[in-house]
Amino acid sequence: MPIREIATQPFDDQKPGTSGLRKRVTVFQQPHYLENFVQAVFDTQPQLQGGTLVLGGDGRYYNRQAIQVILRMATANGVAHCLVGQGGILSTPAASCLIRKYQTQGGLILSASHNPGGPDGDFGIKFNTPNGGPAPEKVTEAIYQRTLEIDRYRILDADDIDLDHIGEVSVGTMRVEIVDPVADYAELMRQQFDFDAIAGLLRGDFRMAFDAMHAVTGPYAKRILEEQLGAPAGTVVNGVPLEDFGGGHPDPNLTYAAELVARTQGPQGLDFAAASDGDGDRNMILGRDIFVTPSDSLAILTANHRVFPAWRDGIPGVARSMPTSQAVDRVAKALEIDLYETPTGWKFFGNLLDAGKIAFCGEESFGTGSAHVREKDGLWAVLAWLNLLAVEQRPVREIVRDHWRRFGRNYYTRHDYEGVDKTKAEALMERLRRILPTLQGECYDGPRILRADDFRYVDPVDGSVSEHQGLRFLFEDGSRIVYRLSGTGTVGATLRIYIERPETRPERLEDDTQAALAPLITASHTIADLAYHIGREEPDVIT
Repeated sequence: MPIREIATQPFDDQKPGTSGLRKRVTVFQQPHYLENFVQAVFDTQPQLQGGTLVLGGDGRYYNRQAIQVILRMATANGVAHCLVGQGGILSTPAASCLIRKYQTQGGLILSASHNPGGPDGDFGIKFNTPNGGPAPEKVTEAIYQRTLEIDRYRILDADDIDLDHIGEVSVGTMRVEIVDPVADYAELMRQQFDFDAIAGLLRGDFRMAFDAMHAVTGPYAKRILEEQLGAPAGTVVNGVPLEDFGGGHPDPNLTYAAELVARTQGPQGLDFAAASDGDGDRNMILGRDIFVTPSDSLAILTANHRVFPAWRDGIPGVARSMPTSQAVDRVAKALEIDLYETPTGWKFFGNLLDAGKIAFCGEESFGTGSAHVREKDGLWAVLAWLNLLAVEQRPVREIVRDHWRRFGRNYYTRHDYEGVDKTKAEALMERLRRILPTLQGECYDGPRILRADDFRYVDPVDGSVSEHQGLRFLFEDGSRIVYRLSGTGTVGATLRIYIERPETRPERLEDDTQAALAPLITASHTIADLAYHIGREEPDVIT
């Protein structure tokens, strides 16, 4: 089985975003496209030579084929040992778990997260460093620079291996272990939470559902919720991972999980429901007649962290991404713990977690996690809520409203404009940057703008600087409007507008978030002149 060096030419579109390299499947299927990027990883990460690599993905279309290619390239580039999830399956948090538990030299995770799958859908790949987290900017930049000059890649001539049976095989000189993708992760969850208390809740008259959206968390949720914790069979719905996610959009929000939301409404609604996304790192939390926003979820879990066995002695701090609502800020102040505001992207939490400065962290884009791994973790958040409900013995809605009465409420929404012409979207952002200084003191049928800026982050651990992380309009009453272009899509650009208003008077609490934010929503349109610049007046998705 000879190792070949194959001549290639660079592609100019292989710059990883905040969540790795994402493109259409058809792009990855081009000759040499996947191979170029993988070789760039091996060329820039010398610790992998003679080391151990974790490999797996969310089961989407092209996952298996990509794994076979990567295995043949890994042995050709001197990797000694590779841990692969059975069937090519590994949720993103489970991959982080394996990297950390077995102290490997990194991992390649194959996923486009919450993006649609199938032959006409999306595919993605990212490198996670030995701490288990997404590669920081200095690593992704080195990989990208290598893709611009690459002229050959190394690959072993060998047959495909069987990914479906647990055990050991060899690919060239590399030892490959096909491992149970759930076992180590489930053991870690048992260390985090009170499984006896959760089991008692689930074996009573408590009614719940978990929607795996035909994505990677199906096997994890079935093993943990149904087999280990005793939830009734059928609690996990859409639990079989499919290459096209059953034709659905594996993004757990009010739009794409509408059927699950409907099951929680009315007197006969479920007590609790949750969903996760394509690769298992996002979550949606629902109670009867209530949707718990990701921002509120982070704040409530932080406020109640001592109910979790792993954090009974307290937590040093908490972090949120800049666009995430400021709900957790007041919790941190009340608990007298540190709060950090970072750019969007889980990698920015990594330094804080490794330095022991924080234990919990979260993003408004349905991501919540803790120091147990270095990725956001959808099932972790679901188990955290079940642990909290088992201790409190109260409905989700009551817990949330009591939290608002104690800490105040942040009315918060995100409006997504998807598939926007990229040139137009970038021009809109540049115009806003130019006029930022002129808008201070302006009034849009409400409080005045106290400050407008382009968020700049200085990492408190290593001093690295990240510029242009979102345009913030901060009002004198604590309200905010934030504009960002998202890097998670593969077609056009996604403009995200985040709108927030604090309310600390319990008697003024109301259920209709969009109505409560109506003046600010109007202001967000006026400030950006959306109709003129992108030809849109209504968002595609509201969360």
